[in-house]
Amino acid sequence: MLITDDFLPVPVPESLDATYLVPIAGLPKVSPKTAVERLTGRLAEPVHGLARQMLDSPLMSVDTRPIGEFPELPPDLLTAFGATEAQLARLAAATHLVVVQAEYRPGWPPAHEWAARAVAAAIAETVDGDVVDVFGLQFLDPAAALRSLPDEQGRIRLVDWVLVPYSSDADGLWFTTKGLRRFGLLELQAQGVPDHLTRAWGAVMTGAARRLLRDWTEGLAGEEVPAFVQLPVLATVTGHDIAVAYGNPEQHGATAPVLLRLELDPATDPDADSFLSLNPPPGHPGPAGRYFAAACATLFNGIQPDVRYARSGDAMSRAIATARAGLGDIRARFLAGQLPAETQLVVKYGLPGDEGPEFVWAGVTSWDSPERIVGASASDAATDPTVRIGAPVVVAATDVVDWALLDSTGVIEGGWTQAVLDAGEPPTAD
Repeated sequence: MLITDDFLPVPVPESLDATYLVPIAGLPKVSPKTAVERLTGRLAEPVHGLARQMLDSPLMSVDTRPIGEFPELPPDLLTAFGATEAQLARLAAATHLVVVQAEYRPGWPPAHEWAARAVAAAIAETVDGDVVDVFGLQFLDPAAALRSLPDEQGRIRLVDWVLVPYSSDADGLWFTTKGLRRFGLLELQAQGVPDHLTRAWGAVMTGAARRLLRDWTEGLAGEEVPAFVQLPVLATVTGHDIAVAYGNPEQHGATAPVLLRLELDPATDPDADSFLSLNPPPGHPGPAGRYFAAACATLFNGIQPDVRYARSGDAMSRAIATARAGLGDIRARFLAGQLPAETQLVVKYGLPGDEGPEFVWAGVTSWDSPERIVGASASDAATDPTVRIGAPVVVAATDVVDWALLDSTGVIEGGWTQAVLDAGEPPTAD
């Protein structure tokens, strides 16, 4: 095995398994084979054929057992991962569980996951029930489970298979992935992430998972399963990686890539998980959180600082007026939790400078008072050394000249001044 400073050897498990449950009241009235046959024309190949083949092989088992034979599924964790009251009620009323299990070698395609999920979804459809993904502790309705499987081109959305939960500690947020072990790869983690980057950094973690999973499966492409796969110590993540992971490859912008350094963090407890830690690249000064914020600003292009003067009546003044007119509405939506999922609200405000105001962006963390916005800087300011990426800032609403909603693809709402700048209007001054 070749070990160099440029690559990190990651151990490969001998085999992988998947388990899905279908809670039912009574006994199933349709056999698994009949249920899968009913998906003909609805489930793309090769998954449909794969499910049929594995049903006929010792690599898959489908058993129906009384629910009392199983440990209780934790409702609090199921709720944390999105279970509805209706799904929990159906689980409580179930008398039996259909258990679908499959095993396969590491590599691509992950036949154990695709086939087991397809069979479980097919069975759940016949009883108007739910699928429980045991690995992710998630409920899936049958339609969602089937949509998560590969299309005719073999494409999947990684967000349907890998979650990115996070928790808070004294140093910031601790992010992990939950789902890469389905494919044999260790889960990722990042620590010390600034609080205002919950959505943005979750998207970066998903993009990093997509890039590393591609490297991982390429390393498993041979006929023999290797003991280790060499992953690059410096992983490159791009906007394209994020967009593909979310199933929107056509929506990525030409953003610059960012580098993340991989480090193996082995578990000391045999029952705990080992991780691949994402860190800033070598030589980065300052705390990791500052680099993570800079990486988000790079990947979610469109919130860069600028120094501009506006002339009354010109396009920039109209853009500022439009943004300010919408501040009340966007604040009300922010406070009511009505912003789209996986988005981040940012505001643009002016800092005084010798050559005119410098306009910088900040991620909004709270906005209790209409006149006062609390956030974290999304960029380093040239005119104020205290305004640095990730640093807390307090912004007077009267200083705001623009606002925007960002998702993994960039600006989805607002950003009127940025649109003027992108259109090429030259700086002007009174």
